Amino acid sequence: MAGREFDLILYGATGFTGRLVARHLYSRYGSDGDLRWALAGRDAGKLEELRKELQGRSRKTKLSLIAADSGDSNAVFEMTGRTKVVCSTVGPYARYGNLLVEACSQQGTDYCDLTGEVQWIARMIQRHQSDAESSGARIVHSCGFDSVPSDLGNLFVQTAMQETFGTAATRVRCRLGKASGGASGGTVASLLGVLEEASNSPELRRQLRNKYLLYPQGEPPGPEVKDQYTPRYDSKFSQWTCPFVMATINERVVRRSNAVMGFPWGREFDYDEAQLCDNRAQAVAFTAGLGTVAAISGTRLGRSLMKPILPKPGSGPDLQTREAGFFNLHIHAEHPQDSSKDLRALVHGDRDPGYGATSKM
Repeated sequence: MAGREFDLILYGATGFTGRLVARHLYSRYGSDGDLRWALAGRDAGKLEELRKELQGRSRKTKLSLIAADSGDSNAVFEMTGRTKVVCSTVGPYARYGNLLVEACSQQGTDYCDLTGEVQWIARMIQRHQSDAESSGARIVHSCGFDSVPSDLGNLFVQTAMQETFGTAATRVRCRLGKASGGASGGTVASLLGVLEEASNSPELRRQLRNKYLLYPQGEPPGPEVKDQYTPRYDSKFSQWTCPFVMATINERVVRRSNAVMGFPWGREFDYDEAQLCDNRAQAVAFTAGLGTVAAISGTRLGRSLMKPILPKPGSGPDLQTREAGFFNLHIHAEHPQDSSKDLRALVHGDRDPGYGATSKM
C-alpha cells in the first residue's frame, strides 16, 4: 500500500456524523500536513460545500473530493484502491456498507466504521474474513461510543490486572454512570433498520440474543449468560442498575476481541454492561421506559407512529448539546481468587458520547 494516493478517505463526509469527523480531521491535520486524506460521498455538490466550509478561502492545498455511490461497484472499488484506510460514517450499514467492506477486504485496504448493527457485522465476518486475511486488510467495526470505550476500557483493566497480580480478571463489569448527549437521525435509522429486520426474522431474533454472535466461526461459545432485561442490584457498585441500551452491541464486541486475540482473559471470561441508577425506583422506571420503547418500535405500526417525532436523517444534536455532553463508564475487573485485589477504571468522555466524542474516536 506504500504507493497509494491517500492515507485515509472519509466516506460519508457530508452526513451529520461525517461532518463532525471531517471538522475534527481538518482541525488536527489540516489539508497540507503529514496526513494525506480526502472527503468522499455520493453527492459531489455537497462535498464541494463541505470543503468550502472547512477551508474557506484558504490558499492551502485543497482537500481532494471523491464522488462515489455506495451501490456503484466500480466506483467503490476504484475509491478503496486509492487509499490505505477508509473511515465510513454511512449508515444504516446493512443498507449502504456491503460493497465497501467487500472492496476493502479484497484490496487490502484497512477499514473502520461506526456501526452498531451486530447482525450486519456477523454477516460481514462470515462473507469477508477469508478475503481480509488473504489481502491483509484490517476490518474494524464499531469505532465510536459503541464500542471503543468498552473494548479499550476492558483491555486497560485486564492489562493492569496482569501487570499487578499476574492473572486475568475472570469477570469485568462495565457500568454507565452520569452521561449527557443527544441522538441523530442516522443513529435512529440504523436502530429502526435492525428492529425492522428482526421483526421479520425469527432466526435473526435468535442471533441477536446470542452473546457470542461475533465469535470466530467454529469457535465454541463461552459461559452461558443472558442479557439484562430487569432492574438488578449490583453489590460491587452498591447501586441499582437497569439495562444499558448499548450493551447488546458492546458485550459482543468485547467477547470477540478476547477470542480473536487468542483468549488472553480465558475461555470462561465474562463481560457485561448495565446503567447505574440512583435508587431502585429509578431503575424500575428506566427499565419500564426502555421496555415500552422496545415494544412499540418492534412492530411496523409502532415504528410508523414513532418516525414523525424522531430525528430525521442528516439531523442531530446542536453544537451546545455536543460540547456540553459527557459520559463516565466505570469498569470493574474482578480478581479470580481475591476480591480485595479487584481493580476499577474510569473511562471519561468530554463531549456528547455519540457525536462529539465519537468524532474523535
